[in-house]
Amino acid sequence: MQRIRKGDEVIVLAGRDKKRRGVVLARVGEDKVIVEGVNVAKKHTKPNPMLNNPGGIVNKTMPIHISNVAIINPETGKADKVRIKEVDGRKVRVFRSNDKVVGEK
Repeated sequence: MQRIRKGDEVIVLAGRDKKRRGVVLARVGEDKVIVEGVNVAKKHTKPNPMLNNPGGIVNKTMPIHISNVAIINPETGKADKVRIKEVDGRKVRVFRSNDKVVGEK
């Protein structure tokens, strides 16, 4: 089971975007995630008249390693670790600090 999933709010722990928050847009492979507004790079694109693409410089959100992000606990507003626990016969993600299920209000 994945500890960080699409739609989770995370905080960046390392790198040039340290302490920035965002929502996970997608997972790339096993160990990378794309976080909204984090690790944005300038990409130079060629014009393509077949696709009606004018070309130029565009901002592109690049993947960041999953070890450099931590999920945010909504109760405390701080980064927290997640563990997998079996509750009512199904596996769920639980915050380490207060044993609340991730995603429940």
